[in-house]
Amino acid sequence: MKRFLSILLVASAAGLGAVMPGHAQDDMTITVFKTPWCGCCHVWTEAMQKAGYTVRVRDMEDLTVVKRQAGVSAELEACHTAILDVGRKYVLEGHIPLEAIEKLASEQPDIRGIATPGMPSGSLGMDYDPSARYDVYAFTDDPADKPTVFYEAGR
Repeated sequence: MKRFLSILLVASAAGLGAVMPGHAQDDMTITVFKTPWCGCCHVWTEAMQKAGYTVRVRDMEDLTVVKRQAGVSAELEACHTAILDVGRKYVLEGHIPLEAIEKLASEQPDIRGIATPGMPSGSLGMDYDPSARYDVYAFTDDPADKPTVFYEAGR
């Protein structure tokens, strides 16, 4: 089963690009791993589509294996995990605002991904409020590296 999920994660994150209008750059795909009953994840996914990203949804009842394979620590966990493919693949954990994703795509830093831990009130998918204040953290492949602030929402 673990091997199947590993293959599914890699296959889902591999080259699924298409050009769409919106804020997103050309050929940018987001593969979202979420539970089928999570409404806030659905809202976040729709926002990504409206912004012009090609979105692939993979509903799963248990995301534990996906989060571990993606390198998401317990302190960074949120309700969904996504893979952003911009020629390089990044992990997106949780209700990350569009501005942080656009910053990640344009700068393409040498990190594993970014995370909005938990489910901050006012974040994208959680009764979105552009003035809501919360941090988006960058994390690396090395679990010994402490996450750092990548983007400050609402500031």
